[in-house]
Amino acid sequence: MVGLRVYNTLTRQKESFEPLTPGRVRMYVCGITAYDLSHIGHARSALVFDMIRRHLEFRGYRVRFVRNFTDVDDKIIKRAEQEGLAAEAVAVRYIGEYQKDMERLGVLPATVEPKATEYIPQMIALIERLVSRGFAYAVNGDVYFEVRRFPRYGRLSGKHLDDLLAGARVEVDERKRDPRDFALWKSAKPGEPSWESPWGPGRPGWHIECSAMSMELLGASFDIHGGGEDLIFPHHDCEIAQSEAATDVPFVRYWIHNGFVQINKEKMSKSLGNFFTVREIFEKSPYDAQVTAEALRYFLLGTHYRSPLDFSDDALREAKRALDRFYDLFLRLDESPSAKEPGDQLLPPLLERSGEAFRQAMDDDFNTSAAVAQLQMLRAEVNKLLETGLSKQACEQAREAFRSWGHVLGLLQLSHREWEFGMALEVHVADAVGVADEVGLRTGKQFLPDQAIEEKLVQRHEARRRKDFETADKIRAELAALGVTIEDRPDGTSRWKR
Repeated sequence: MVGLRVYNTLTRQKESFEPLTPGRVRMYVCGITAYDLSHIGHARSALVFDMIRRHLEFRGYRVRFVRNFTDVDDKIIKRAEQEGLAAEAVAVRYIGEYQKDMERLGVLPATVEPKATEYIPQMIALIERLVSRGFAYAVNGDVYFEVRRFPRYGRLSGKHLDDLLAGARVEVDERKRDPRDFALWKSAKPGEPSWESPWGPGRPGWHIECSAMSMELLGASFDIHGGGEDLIFPHHDCEIAQSEAATDVPFVRYWIHNGFVQINKEKMSKSLGNFFTVREIFEKSPYDAQVTAEALRYFLLGTHYRSPLDFSDDALREAKRALDRFYDLFLRLDESPSAKEPGDQLLPPLLERSGEAFRQAMDDDFNTSAAVAQLQMLRAEVNKLLETGLSKQACEQAREAFRSWGHVLGLLQLSHREWEFGMALEVHVADAVGVADEVGLRTGKQFLPDQAIEEKLVQRHEARRRKDFETADKIRAELAALGVTIEDRPDGTSRWKR
């Protein structure tokens, strides 16, 4: 069997995945700069690396996953000035909001979630080492990395030093030896947060933060470093330069980057103003948080992580409809008979083939698009076997397969009742009267508790048995007006869903 293969941005090709320590994976992913609410582009990056971490664990690896928070930065300071707050207060607020969003999306917490301000001593020590080795220099309290001293600079992005002399991304500063040199330490300005250092009070540059945190928590060399493709240059190129200049060993073995989320084929970003926050998507959704989260995950993981993805409300609704078909199947599996049935002998080889195809898709550079297609194929085949007949035990085996493989993607973990109930809008009241009041206020419809629906079905069944089809059709119409659909089955029984 072909093992896991990963596209490495550094080599621009797929490579066999072989961690530095057999059976263990050390992975670092750049987190957010905490100055605003997270948008769907941030959600895609978080879900991609959550999926990668889940699949690595599914394959039996022990994963140490570090995802940082940048809690000191120019953008945070600017936001603090606008709001009349301390920079620390702004960072704390938006880290908390990000964590709420990720919990809603079902993103597993990282093994360690360091904040940059917790690792200032490590950053200062790393900068001192770069200065002592001749790769960095101090000017009036600022410290810069001298790019010309590291000839491999730009190898990750494919940019050459000669192409970087006078561009939009190069800060012009006459104190620098070269305009391409980047800041490792910034001298303090009035009113800004600062820390004592050998060069005077100041704060770290953005790039040195991730090098110091990742090397402290994962070692001088580790397996995977990830983030959005917008971080390849300059952030990750700078990380490589300063880390390898300090240690003389390869910094990272595999570089993984996810593609952009777009609106009308244009990158979604705060600077362009064409973005949706994760909060807005949940607030405008007609479904509860669990259903909305699954639909958003299904949409974002339905395209290969390196490909651009165009977001729209229609695409999200289509993702939800695709999940409806899975949960309709799970309802059928729950209602299956208990005796052995003709389809039982066909199920094990089907699950074996599907499981192998799912694993091969995920092992091919985490191809979630192909993996989702395998789950869809399995759904169609199991539906056919249900028509042939499956026992209760076989149905439970099929449901467990969907649950197990779906866990890798963070999907298909709800019961069909949780899914159906979530589609009736989020409900926080436990009793039936409270439920009726809550949903009635928000939808303008009467809400029937489950027991009342079951009683209506009994009445309809009795009417059909007496061949009183007029009454049976009337009950169906009444339930349909309340958002409840009925499906009559070949054996004479019926099932319903909201």
